[in-house]
Formats: sequence, C-alpha cells, structure tokens
Amino acid sequence: MKTCPICDKGSKLVGGYSNRVRATKYNPTGKARKKPNLQWAKTADGKRILICTQCLKAGKNLTVKTK
Repeated sequence: MKTCPICDKGSKLVGGYSNRVRATKYNPTGKARKKPNLQWAKTADGKRILICTQCLKAGKNLTVKTK
C-alpha cells in the first residue's frame, strides 16, 4: 500500500455531496479513493524513500535514518 513511512499517511475514501448538488437537483456523487502525494526524497544517510509532500516541505526527510 502507498503510505508515507514518516507520518503513516495513506489513502482514504472521500466524496459525497457538495453544497451545489444539495441546492439543485438531486444528483449524488460516489465515493472516490484519494492517495497521498508521494515524492522521492533523500534521507540523512543518502538513501531515497517515498514520502508525502507535507513531510518533504517540513524537512522531516533530513532527520530520518533508514536501516
């Protein structure tokens, strides 16, 4: 499964009704699975891992040491 190893962010089910749909004709939308935005980043010891962009922007990849 595609998850961030630092913050354990994974996929989740989102969707449902928007306010515009409620205000007009009844037209339900289905649920959709959203995945985290994972990017390759180098860790403190020089290895590459896939982490989410929030961890990347916070610089959490620079403190992680892989085994």
